[in-house]
Amino acid sequence: MIDITADLVRALVADQFPEWSGLPVEPVARQGWDNRTFRLGDRLAVRLPSAEGYVAAVEKENRCLPVLAPHLPLPVPAVVAAGRPAAGYPLPWSVRRWLPGDTVEASTDLDRSELARDLGGFLTALRRVPAQQGPAAGRHSFFRGCHPSAYGDQVECALDRLKGVVDVAACAAVWAGALTSAWPHPPVWFHGDVAAGNLLTTGGRLSAVIDFGTCGVGDPACDLVMAWTYFTGDERKIFREAAGLTDDAWRRARGWALWKALVTMAGLSSPDPDAFQARVLPHVLDDPVIE
Repeated sequence: MIDITADLVRALVADQFPEWSGLPVEPVARQGWDNRTFRLGDRLAVRLPSAEGYVAAVEKENRCLPVLAPHLPLPVPAVVAAGRPAAGYPLPWSVRRWLPGDTVEASTDLDRSELARDLGGFLTALRRVPAQQGPAAGRHSFFRGCHPSAYGDQVECALDRLKGVVDVAACAAVWAGALTSAWPHPPVWFHGDVAAGNLLTTGGRLSAVIDFGTCGVGDPACDLVMAWTYFTGDERKIFREAAGLTDDAWRRARGWALWKALVTMAGLSSPDPDAFQARVLPHVLDDPVIE
């Protein structure tokens, strides 16, 4: 990971976009692994990949976000400038419009049932965007949008490591169910990283969706994992109804949620110091969402 600081961002902006050099630069409080984001004044944000592996997402978002935005019911990031390597930072980066709101994680007045309904509606609209200009799922999307079997070796390794820790037979049954079908239609748009940290809210309602670095066109089942990673009980049913898709798609989605929980618990993925994925796994095993 590259050490990305506010001073580095100031230097990059001053060098390439001097018209914004007088604006204050402040890091965003809650950050993901793939990128670092800084506020640039009141209306802009600077987004920089944290490592070489995330560079493809920069050009992809620059190209895809303008295609998606006119078709979607909620705001998504708008790229206003593309930065190049400089000032000791070796990767491309971007400047976007700042989208107001709190992440779902930080919201204190969230209506969770309405979130389930609104998110399902957003994903339905995303699937309807013409897909001809979209990048086919693959390495750039970390194989989101592909068949979950792309990670079959990882699941097998994780289950071997986690013997005595998880119910291996129950996990294997869920995984087997995920592999029995494939997306039977032409590829559609997917987001690829639908998570609480990538959803913004205002006034207790979903107000924007961010971080399309893993997006592409393929199987949209990967976008349903919040059924287990965030929603509970009746919220899952509301999300399922609003998001649509067939039972087979939901079985593949459950496989995606299982994969992430297992590989994280087994130390094959990003760190999870709060043991979040260990808390997700029982939901995945106990509730298939479909009847």
